[in-house]
Amino acid sequence: MTENEAIRLLIADDHPVFRFGLRALLQGEPGMEVVGEATTGREAVDMALALRPDVVLMDLNMPEFNGIEATRRIRSDAPEIAVLVITMFDDDTVFAAMRAGARGYLLKGAEGEETLRAVRAVAHGEAIFSPGIADRIMDYFAHASSHANSTPFPELTERELEVLTLIAQGLTNRAIANRLVLSEKTVRNHVSNIFGKLQVADRAEAIVRARDAGLG
Repeated sequence: MTENEAIRLLIADDHPVFRFGLRALLQGEPGMEVVGEATTGREAVDMALALRPDVVLMDLNMPEFNGIEATRRIRSDAPEIAVLVITMFDDDTVFAAMRAGARGYLLKGAEGEETLRAVRAVAHGEAIFSPGIADRIMDYFAHASSHANSTPFPELTERELEVLTLIAQGLTNRAIANRLVLSEKTVRNHVSNIFGKLQVADRAEAIVRARDAGLG
């Protein structure tokens, strides 16, 4: 895109209040145009491929399938579309987002000007991350060799790795909850995070990845 063209944007988030605020911010900025809003991962993919925006502002935790999978599908079918992840997750999901093809990772608490700056950056081919996330990335790559030698799936937390190991052993969510003395809802959240970080579509694929890495 040229400097004089408006940046065409698609917002993908299942929270109406956040969508409203983000739309108001973007529409009020000269040179930016919101062309659509998606509320599920599937809608985000379908609308991105139909509308061909310059940037998709992608939440990670959405119905049908998560933002990591939506990002992967968009970038696979339309690599010219930039994806800027805007999320509450200040954790290692940033690595899954990067592998899926996201150009930026911004936290929802970011100031309006920081968000606008990030949108412009990814629209023009740059990569951008919130300061705390950038520090996490630098630290990860600084210790990449030790991570690789010590444990599989360094993007997972210790608890998520524990849950994945039990998944690889064939345990159900209820059995995992009983084993780890957790609620089933907590286990489901861990499983969802694991699927997103490993970019797997279902339990069977997660089991294959885990067993290939020697877990279970």
